[in-house]
Amino acid sequence: MSEIKIQRASSDDAKEILSLLKVIGSESDNLSFDENGLSVTEKEEADFLSSIEHSDREAFFVARKASEIIGTAHYTAFSKKRMAHRGEFGICVRKSECGKGIGSRLLEEVLRFAKEVARSEIVSLEVRSDNQGAIRLYKKFGFEKTGCFHGFFKINDELIDFDIMEKML
Repeated sequence: MSEIKIQRASSDDAKEILSLLKVIGSESDNLSFDENGLSVTEKEEADFLSSIEHSDREAFFVARKASEIIGTAHYTAFSKKRMAHRGEFGICVRKSECGKGIGSRLLEEVLRFAKEVARSEIVSLEVRSDNQGAIRLYKKFGFEKTGCFHGFFKINDELIDFDIMEKML
């Protein structure tokens, strides 16, 4: 297996990230986007990545296999003073690469950034209540379910529940 490298994304990655998110969106109903990907232009994505490239509150990571991006993770620490001790993240990995430890590697990098750079004390996420693979991953890293958001998504007129999970750093 090719070595997987996790690194912060740069503005040069914008086009490949947007293409990947269309693929991943077509493979899964677990994400906030579908096969259309994100509703941003390549320039908007590049500008966003450039704006956070050296941030100590927000980071966008890519997982590369050879030179191809196969997964992403985005961490954001809250900026409002009363919430600045908290942050949240999302991870997505190409279906063909799931189960190979890439999600774990991305999550390790997110948690390192959250603790060492953003100085967050609590990290939270929302995950589809029936996404057992992702829930197992988050539990492996010490996340605990703290609640349920009923009807977090609505897909084809079906309300889909999400678990709210958090970890104290």
